[in-house]
Amino acid sequence: MIPYGRHHIDQQDIDHVIEVLQGDWLTCGPIVETFEAELATQVGANHVVSCSNGTTALHLAMLALNIGVNDVVLVPAITFLASANAARYVGADVVFVDVDPKTGLMTPETLKVAITAHKDKNLKAVVNVHLAGQCEDLEKIHEISRQHGLWLIEDAAHALGTIYTDSTGQDHFIGANSFSDLTTFSFHPVKTIAMGEGGAITTQDSQIAAKLKLLRSHGMVREASQWQGVETGPWYYEMQELGYNYRISDINCALGSSQLKKLESFIAKRRALVAQYDRAFALSSTITTLTKLPTSRTAWHLYIVLMDFAQLGLSRADFMKQLKDKGIGTQVHYIPLYHQPYYKKLYGEVNLPGAEAYYASCLSLPLYAGLTQDQQDAVIEAVLNHA
Repeated sequence: MIPYGRHHIDQQDIDHVIEVLQGDWLTCGPIVETFEAELATQVGANHVVSCSNGTTALHLAMLALNIGVNDVVLVPAITFLASANAARYVGADVVFVDVDPKTGLMTPETLKVAITAHKDKNLKAVVNVHLAGQCEDLEKIHEISRQHGLWLIEDAAHALGTIYTDSTGQDHFIGANSFSDLTTFSFHPVKTIAMGEGGAITTQDSQIAAKLKLLRSHGMVREASQWQGVETGPWYYEMQELGYNYRISDINCALGSSQLKKLESFIAKRRALVAQYDRAFALSSTITTLTKLPTSRTAWHLYIVLMDFAQLGLSRADFMKQLKDKGIGTQVHYIPLYHQPYYKKLYGEVNLPGAEAYYASCLSLPLYAGLTQDQQDAVIEAVLNHA
């Protein structure tokens, strides 16, 4: 079976993990800080705080920005559940923002429309999701957010290694927070680098970074210089805020550190596969590739095509089944969040035309560093034969 996504682990990765397993620290050890420093160097971040997964990264981001009850967070309608759920974890409400049907991304224009439509609400933050690894015009989205006094969180679960080009032609790695307050990452096995499970948050703000570190470990302080009470002693610690056990282990970070060393080769392979797919589907009357944005030098996490299933005379479910019967896995990224029963019950019926058009046609084909040329050729042949 050719899956839509898969991790790529080699002996170097295995050896790096074994070294930790044979050492003194399995968690709360030095490799966690090593990984954070390496990631900071990779993306140009001032501060990196690692955590247990991409969802906890988003939750910590909400907590660190003091978002809570009676606040409202704007989230693109096309994204994974966690992008909106993190706001609900802290008691905030969600406003769904429409997307460009040709990219699945929130745009400056759709953000402005959503802000205007909900200007009577206590809007606090925007979650800007880089679907498939591609980023929209961050500079304009940041400008709009600032005009309305909104925090800006980049959900870069798909975008490790993506570079944004601003209006002056200057390049910025996603994660450098050149046009945001916080950026969150995920290192789930199907992402560009794998850690089993893992996440991270980057920020330029030292106070926010300190709060993130506090909250990821029970709100517990061990440094005597920061204690608020009168008791002291080598055993002593203080819980100064209600925090969580969102730490990540040295085992995960050992794998992440090793994988980071291969990031550039992983990205290059993914870009080459995307280019090959694009060439293969260029003349199809039923398949459209995602619009490629000039603002984004993309480290592709997903390869998404937009298919005219009506013209094809075949439902998406049947199309996916036919490919599965040939040993090819596909997926849909994503169902509009407001379709989910939980959000329907909470906010009633929502219908955003861009999100609906995108969802009606999107399909993710296999894309991962270990995908061979023969496997990709088989995918292309099967898709074109059925399309």
